[in-house]
Amino acid sequence: MRRPLVAGNWKMYGSKASVRQLLDGVLAGAGAIPGEIAVCAPYVYLGMVEDRLRGSAVAWGAQDVCDRTGEGAFTGEVSGQMLRDFGCRYVIVGHSERRHIYGESDELVAKKFAAAVASGLVPILCVGELLEEREAGATEKVVDRQLDAVFALLENPADIGRGVIAYEPVWAIGTGRTATPDQAQEVHAFIRGRLRRKDPATANGLRILYGGSVKAGNAAELFAMADIDGGLIGGASLKADEFLSISRAAPGGQ
Repeated sequence: MRRPLVAGNWKMYGSKASVRQLLDGVLAGAGAIPGEIAVCAPYVYLGMVEDRLRGSAVAWGAQDVCDRTGEGAFTGEVSGQMLRDFGCRYVIVGHSERRHIYGESDELVAKKFAAAVASGLVPILCVGELLEEREAGATEKVVDRQLDAVFALLENPADIGRGVIAYEPVWAIGTGRTATPDQAQEVHAFIRGRLRRKDPATANGLRILYGGSVKAGNAAELFAMADIDGGLIGGASLKADEFLSISRAAPGGQ
């Protein structure tokens, strides 16, 4: 059985004071949640996150990683090894904001996925379509293309199982709009079916999260879908009570 995961993406929010308060709030309720929870913080707060969460039930990670491993003259970049040095378990790769604001290509995202795996991190690979792509009926084509870029770099297709996939319809991120549970399940089922053609065992065990304006009020209905194994949570993860409520709604978290 796939263990649910609810991961918070803090994006570019926070201060030392607010991060301290948020971590204390999450820790206060984390012990009662049987599923896995994680927070993905801005680089500059990872030291604080490690100090506060070390030894707790809450995992942590970063929001991006360099596509190269090891060390080198890559000013401004942060390697997977550096993230591991701060105790990170997870790292988000290919978030829609990285793809569409900063122009990250499918190929670059795939390299970041491979670099994360090589560094011993668990990449959370984000895939999903724009509103115009959904309206054109191209959702599956877009997701397929994004997954194909990763498979093209993997020597063994089963290695995609060393990560997590997050389906995030771009039109439902930060807009207040949310895919219906049936719409989300349809794409999650497509993704799992796509993976099953590559490696059935990996497909059955790989966690696929939903990300797109998940809140405490809609989480249970979304997470009840057969192929939705938790969520990648944006704005709602900045409020401890809301994040914990969402986490309790994950399968097995009641």
